Amino acid sequence: MSYRPKVVILGAGFAGIWAAKKLNNKPVDVLVIDRNNFHTFLPLLYQVAAAEIEIEQIAYPVRQMFRKSKNVGFIKAEVQRVVPKENLVITDVGAIPYDFLIIALGSQTAYFGVPGAQEFAFPLKAIPHAIELRNHILSMFEKASFEIEPKSREPMLNFVIVGGGPTGVEFAASLQELIDGPLKKDFKELRPWTPQVHLIEANPKILKGYPEKQRYYAMRELKKKGIVLHTGVSVTEVTPSEVKLSDGSKIRTETVVWAAGIQGPETLGDWNLPLNSRKQILVDETLKAVGYDNIFAVGDIASIQDQFVPQVAPAAIQMGSLAASNILNSLKGKPQRKFKYKDKGSMTILGRNKAIVRTKHLKFKGFIAWLSWLFLHLMKLVGYRNRAMVLLNWAWSYIFYERAARIVLPLHSDEKPVADKTVNVQMAKPL
Repeated sequence: MSYRPKVVILGAGFAGIWAAKKLNNKPVDVLVIDRNNFHTFLPLLYQVAAAEIEIEQIAYPVRQMFRKSKNVGFIKAEVQRVVPKENLVITDVGAIPYDFLIIALGSQTAYFGVPGAQEFAFPLKAIPHAIELRNHILSMFEKASFEIEPKSREPMLNFVIVGGGPTGVEFAASLQELIDGPLKKDFKELRPWTPQVHLIEANPKILKGYPEKQRYYAMRELKKKGIVLHTGVSVTEVTPSEVKLSDGSKIRTETVVWAAGIQGPETLGDWNLPLNSRKQILVDETLKAVGYDNIFAVGDIASIQDQFVPQVAPAAIQMGSLAASNILNSLKGKPQRKFKYKDKGSMTILGRNKAIVRTKHLKFKGFIAWLSWLFLHLMKLVGYRNRAMVLLNWAWSYIFYERAARIVLPLHSDEKPVADKTVNVQMAKPL
């Protein structure tokens, strides 16, 4: 039996999964490694945090994806480091050798050295983040219901989102609809109704990369919803009770969501791989790590010299597929292909019936753009069950102005002691 090269893929995100798909049933043995046993559809992660859909509706088991494959395997493990000189991946379950390595570990939130941001702001990069954020938001309303004075409720009911890119904008719109819809009906005692969503963007306008008219349209629609936009200012400090801005103003809040930037994982510093200032792996045009012939980096973790690639799912998919193709080309003695991102456009939803879409030849907004966003994201979900459940939740939310996932889930089973405190609960009449 002839030797089959072993390809190890670190990460089961878009880049890693599509690399594995490209290598499926090819003359190599493939092993996918991830700390979770599921693939997460990250474009809809914010909807978990906004109580619109449940976590299992955007997650799909990796093993199920490749159960019919003859050459793709999977293990659930934590990657600790890579030893390039020995062609080894060190994990918490042992050392794993490779002939070719594809690093597709994604990214983590970048806080740009803002004091207090990492300690007190909520990231939104993984399912545990979304659950924790949803729990916190719903708990803020529960906590505020014990406060009689509206002024005392203010920091509990101010929600600050840092970053005016697609994630920040979509989450702000979804959160505002959650607040003005089901939560307003649920919390009758919180009158007058004062919850407020703030969106902070350092650039003069949100959604950098979109045409000017679409950016103005998006800002106008967010303001119509009641979202307060802070553009042209940056966050200088985050504390447990407020956010300080570069213009000297402050926002009293106990909830800060950080959607302002990404960087590579901290552990990369010990791997002896070439990194940029954002801890991303420097790769050449063929997606090989600079200085290495058998290590590829793809997705958010990769930085291509002299080429800007947006940190979006289509880019990750294209990079993963090309890295896999170049491995096969290497084995066949064929030339390596160069990566060139094919920008098929972008779209951002602005809440109910509103969205913007930009493609190479078309730019449109409004209801048709909203339908296009719904259809594309639904079709990109992995698994028919996931699509059906998300569609059902979207329909329920649209028809009844409700959210199906307004549950504060316990993250652990430890019982807390009963507080030694007497509180006054104010009852209110229904609207």
